[in-house]
Parts: sequence; structure tokens; C-alpha cells
Amino acid sequence: MSEPDADTYALKSAALAEVAAPALPYQPPLPRAYRPRIGVIGAGGIVSAHLDAYRTAGWEVAAICNRTRAKAEAKAAEFAPRARVTDRWEEVLADPAIDVVDITPHPADRLPIIEAALRAGKNVLSQKPFVLDLAEGRRLVALARENGVKLAVNQNGRWAPHLAYMREAVRAGLIGEVISTHISIHWNHGWIAGTPFEKIEDLILYDFGIHWFDFLRSITGDRATSVFATAAKANGQTARAPLLAQALVQMESGQASLVFDGATPFGPRDTTFIAGTKGSLRSDGPDLGQQSVTLTTAEGVARPRLEGTWFNDGFRGAMGALLVAIEDDTEPTNGAEENLDSLALAFAAIQSRRTGQPVRVGAADSLAF
Repeated sequence: MSEPDADTYALKSAALAEVAAPALPYQPPLPRAYRPRIGVIGAGGIVSAHLDAYRTAGWEVAAICNRTRAKAEAKAAEFAPRARVTDRWEEVLADPAIDVVDITPHPADRLPIIEAALRAGKNVLSQKPFVLDLAEGRRLVALARENGVKLAVNQNGRWAPHLAYMREAVRAGLIGEVISTHISIHWNHGWIAGTPFEKIEDLILYDFGIHWFDFLRSITGDRATSVFATAAKANGQTARAPLLAQALVQMESGQASLVFDGATPFGPRDTTFIAGTKGSLRSDGPDLGQQSVTLTTAEGVARPRLEGTWFNDGFRGAMGALLVAIEDDTEPTNGAEENLDSLALAFAAIQSRRTGQPVRVGAADSLAF
């Protein structure tokens, strides 16, 4: 048996030819003709991204509701001047002209609203993270089916251009079977200090990390078997919730890692690498909105020129996927039932962080295990 040469020992790569990037359907889905009237419940800061996305797409927002009416009035004035404003979400659900409801309050607050909306025959887009308990999520999925309506989750990261392109490349078989996925994000999340967000103990793994657990689930299916996770407070941070977290995911014939450095004041970076049996994908950039994707196969290196940004194309994608499903009477690609698998990954990570032990995916069914 011959010994490898020095270049092999040194892990040197060979130069590859530049090739044309394949065209893939990564952009936000849009319905062909379906144009419903949308009701938005909740007018917090993130709702500006929702409303701007809907305005850009040409979708009518017919009502905006918030318990502090002035907030709803401010959002309507900026994004949907013709929308009816109310401080009672029951009025939105009672309007027979509204077909779709975007429900954005925090999980515990929106659970009864989602249930009431489904019983009222409304199609629902729920803000993420979907639920605090998988059993409650399954109950809502069943309720949507019983009432003949669609229930989707606003996993807007699915339509961030770089994540969407990589997902479609995997689904098209361009890199073969996924061997490993490694996500490393370095940014400053210290803005949560003094806000209700810092009261969420596992904010990074749950509220933020759910985007990447969902992305991992979208490219590897149900191959994840267990998760080991840790979290820590960073030197100098003032927020109560830990801003550093990481998770190692064991998969059938593979592995994945997610690193979240949420206390990086200078030099933010976001990198994703996916290795497959026939190629690899890499995305890298200074933040979540500026990313360059590289596809490497035996044919060479392809560098697609992607259009759009996560904010606000991702929000247009989340609602667009729901509208397409309503128009075609299919399950939304961001359907709530599939999203429960993403939450199972996040819940396993959180239980592991709390116990210091690896946790089998599916063993933790809520945040209060």
C-alpha cells in the first residue's frame, strides 16, 4: 500500500474550473392569481418586515390589530393606510372578508388566537417559534385539518436567498447525499438587554436558533438522532440570557454543528458549509443579509449571483408559500406539522443544555420538560 504524498498530508486542494451556476427555484414563491385579504394580529417591531413584504408583493392587508391600538395605527399609517385598525383580535376573526390571518404575538399569547382563528375558518400564518409544546402543536395541526384550512409557520429564514439556494441544490441532488452541515454565526445580539427577550432563558437556541434547526431539518429530513448543546454568558454582556450557544447533532451516517456567538461586537460573520457525497456548498458573508454561495462538484466551482435579501424577502416567502398552498389545495412547504420536527431538534438542544447530557430527538416535547 503506497503512502500518501506531502500535498495529501497537508490537505491541499486542487484548482478547479469555474462553471456556470445551475438555475434553481430559490426565490420566494408567489400565488398565480389568489389575492386574499390579510389580517395581521400583533404590531410589534418585527411586523414592519411582514407588512413591507406584503406591500411589495401587492397583497392587501385589510386589518391590523394590537392591544395597544396606537401601535396598530402607526403600522397602518406606514404600510397599509386602508387597513382597519382595532385592539380586539376577535373583530379580525369575525370579518368574513378576511381569508388569511398573520398571528405574531409571543407563543403563549398567540396559542388561543391561533385556535380561535382555525375554528373561525381562517388560514393561519403563525410567527415562529410555533409552539412551546409539541402536543399543543399537533392539536393545532389536527384542528386545521378538521376545519379545512391551512396552518403554516413563519420560518422566514427558509427564503433567505443563500439558505434557499443551498436547500434547493441539496434537493436537486447536486451534492449527492448530505454528509455534514456546519453553521457558524458570529454577531451582536446584545440589543436584547432591557427588552422582554432577555427573559427567555434559552433565547439563542430557541427563538434565534430555530431558523437553523429548521434549515437543517429541511436538508436532512429525519436523519438527526440526538443533540448535545451548551450555552454560556459572554465576557462583558449585560443581557440576562446567555448569548453564546452551540449544538452538536448526531445524524444517521452524518453529523452537524451549530455555533451561535451572539456577543461579537466587531467583525460579524456568518458561514454555512454542507458536505455531500458528490459535492459541497458554502455560504459566507459579513451578516445574514450579505452572503456569497459557492457550489463545488467534480465539474468545477459555481458561484451563483443571488438576488434579494432575508429581510424582507424571507417574509414574502413565508406568506407566499401559504398562499400557494391555499390556491393549489396542498400542504404549505412551511406547514406546521413539518415544523414540529424542527422544534423537536430545538427542544432536544435545550434539554441537553439544561442537563449536560445528549438528548434523543423527540425525547423532549416541550420547553418545560
